[in-house]
Amino acid sequence: MGGLKVLMLAAEAAPLVKVGGLGDVVGALPVALRRMGMDVRVMLPDNGLRVADEYKVRRLDAGVLAWGGRSERVTVRCLKVNGCLHYLVGGRPIAHDGKVYGADMVGDAPKFVFFALAAMRVAERLLFQPDVLHVHDAHPGAALYWLGTVGRHHRFWQGTAGVLTIHNLAYQFNGAADALKDGGLEPGVDVRIPAYARSGLLALGIANADYVNTVSPTYAREIRMAVQGAGLQKLLRAQRTRVSGILNGLDGSVWNPARDAVIAAEFDVRRLARRKLNSSALRTELRLPAAAGPLFALVARLDWQKGLDLVVGVAPQLHALGAQLVVLGSGSRDIGKQLQALARAHPGSVAVRLGFDEALARRIYAGADVVLVPSRYEPCGLTQLIGMRYGAIPLVRCTGGLADTVLDVASNARGTGFVFGKYTVPALARAVRRACKLFGTPLAWRAVQVRAMQADFSWKPAAKQYAELYANAVRARRRGNAA
Repeated sequence: MGGLKVLMLAAEAAPLVKVGGLGDVVGALPVALRRMGMDVRVMLPDNGLRVADEYKVRRLDAGVLAWGGRSERVTVRCLKVNGCLHYLVGGRPIAHDGKVYGADMVGDAPKFVFFALAAMRVAERLLFQPDVLHVHDAHPGAALYWLGTVGRHHRFWQGTAGVLTIHNLAYQFNGAADALKDGGLEPGVDVRIPAYARSGLLALGIANADYVNTVSPTYAREIRMAVQGAGLQKLLRAQRTRVSGILNGLDGSVWNPARDAVIAAEFDVRRLARRKLNSSALRTELRLPAAAGPLFALVARLDWQKGLDLVVGVAPQLHALGAQLVVLGSGSRDIGKQLQALARAHPGSVAVRLGFDEALARRIYAGADVVLVPSRYEPCGLTQLIGMRYGAIPLVRCTGGLADTVLDVASNARGTGFVFGKYTVPALARAVRRACKLFGTPLAWRAVQVRAMQADFSWKPAAKQYAELYANAVRARRRGNAA
């Protein structure tokens, strides 16, 4: 489907603005699609983001948008990032406070609904008539709702197919009725949507998209079940023929230990011995002594979803095994306090750094022996992919994208890590003991490292699957128009 025109809407996109994995995906996927001949353009909310002079920003006139009974001026800043046009779309409901996300989803609803509807207006003003409107997560979900209702009677948008990528089903942005009303939209009436979610941006997006995908095949299956369906499992099952999973890629030009200026010693599979220099430098930076056992690392948002309770529970066993632990992340204050107490209790074997620090994260990936991802659920996960790229063996729970990316060394000759099933401290502890045992056999450990570092998680396969998804969505839209 080369030559397709695609409009992507998202809350973040690296390198302009990044809070988590969503930013990485929206930063890399358009580049991969453009290499296939597509005209992909990205729109983001303009929250007053500071843009480097190198991007040569242009300001465009986008007119006004009817909002809350009045006309609101829509502002646009246009720039090119990695060959792809990006538009920062603003207006009075989008505060210029530099914040990507506010304190809660209800409070953020006006910002994101305004952005979604204003983005559609900007495309019209630019005469950019997309074949596909690709919405990432709930934030711009109002655009799909508008496209599936009002937009179907709008000549400019009649031929545009809607695609929704779910990065995390838990963040649904329910309770957006007032914001939708300000934009001229009423809550949905689709009986497949639970009553509480009929003014939810994610549910409305799912119900009105031509095709829906998640960021891994296993997660696409999991969210159709009650345990991980977050209340929307019936809606997703009703759409099952149009719900699929496409595994996220990893941008090898961004995550490359052979060309990473912030680590102590650059290395690759041919110079793997140099990795020990990073391990030594990391321990010095973290004020951890040299140790015979492996250094385990967890780099994550401090949220119970990420399995932090299991990590706290297994820490004493790590200490007993002569292993060490480093945790880097920001989020819950309560979790942060528990981790700091853990570090005080085990000063020679546990180090905790609170806050977002990408440079330190890179040094951790380059110097740790094992990267922990013991999540309750994980739509895809980039941590384990980055860890493999940097020679840190992943130890993960068998869920979502973790199950799709890590092969257990105990059951597969091509194993790249350690996998456990039940969400319990004993299950994690058994995997930890397996990792410590293999670490004591340097040749076997090195073989796993090499396999992990050579695993191909580039964006090229994912881009091909997105091209197929777009083709299916366009065909579905054309059939719908013909009906």
